[in-house]
Amino acid sequence: MKINIYYGGRGVIDDPTVAVINRITSVLEELRVKVERFNLYEQKNGIMSLPQSLKEADAIILASTVEWFGIGGYMHTFLDACWLYGDKNKIAGTYMFPIVMSKAYGEREGLLELTNAWEMLGGKACNGLSAYVEDTSDFELNSGYMELVEKKAEEMYRAVSQKFVTMPTSNKAIKQNIVSDTISLTPQESEQLSKYAADDTYVKKQKEDIEELAGLFRGMLEEEEKGGDEHYIKAFKEHYVPQGNFAATYLIKIDNKEDSLIIEINSGRLNCYFGQAEQADVIGRMSAAVLDDILEGRKTFQRAFMSGDMTAKGNFKTLRMLDENFVFV
Repeated sequence: MKINIYYGGRGVIDDPTVAVINRITSVLEELRVKVERFNLYEQKNGIMSLPQSLKEADAIILASTVEWFGIGGYMHTFLDACWLYGDKNKIAGTYMFPIVMSKAYGEREGLLELTNAWEMLGGKACNGLSAYVEDTSDFELNSGYMELVEKKAEEMYRAVSQKFVTMPTSNKAIKQNIVSDTISLTPQESEQLSKYAADDTYVKKQKEDIEELAGLFRGMLEEEEKGGDEHYIKAFKEHYVPQGNFAATYLIKIDNKEDSLIIEINSGRLNCYFGQAEQADVIGRMSAAVLDDILEGRKTFQRAFMSGDMTAKGNFKTLRMLDENFVFV
């Protein structure tokens, strides 16, 4: 038999919950039960992968301490991980014994919270142990209190070894009937996802990718609302100011666009389109936002080049002529 203990306190010296789970561990080991303890505060960066540790456990103990309000964040995070990535079939056959010690108010509420949470996950919640402890030393040295703790450990052993039947609860019915639209994952998929969720580097990279994609799609949507590629072509044609016999070809690469903006000027005639060109007198590159600033008269091509918002290569005298041929004011 194996029982896992998940301790959600902060590990302080005078935490009464630590005293209780130490005594329970001692009794269970005397009964030849393999006990493994997980201190959630030590594994805060890997809590999302902890539900996989339920696989080999016949029962678990969820132990937490109320220091000022509720059972604390580490335990909530672990239960969230069980909901998101835990093997629900395994959880359904796992006994859970809640232990909540309090140095403030709310040990019974904490016990009920753990019980309800485990039942909502589909597991078997059993009678736990809760108490208000003003002084941990007095509590630990009280033989009467410790005898009650030892009896609770023996009850845990009997419940698991004899496979006690738990009564049906409304929490399980709610899970089955109302929360039936959650994504169904295999144990292998849950394990893989939990590993990814526990990897801070992976999560950070995913967030950056999502932000980048959101920005890309937002830009595409804004461009679509303006009229797409035709919007740029129309703007250049409307603001073209012929400069005598001037002739040049400009190729402007716009970030996130496959085709480049080609501007061909030949003695007063203008040809503007999106595509590819083998040769150009000036090849420039800028973002769509910078080009929009130029088209709306907030910036000139020369200013964009000088500030570094636009990069260019080719004949720089020809580059300066862009602001002469196209006046966006």
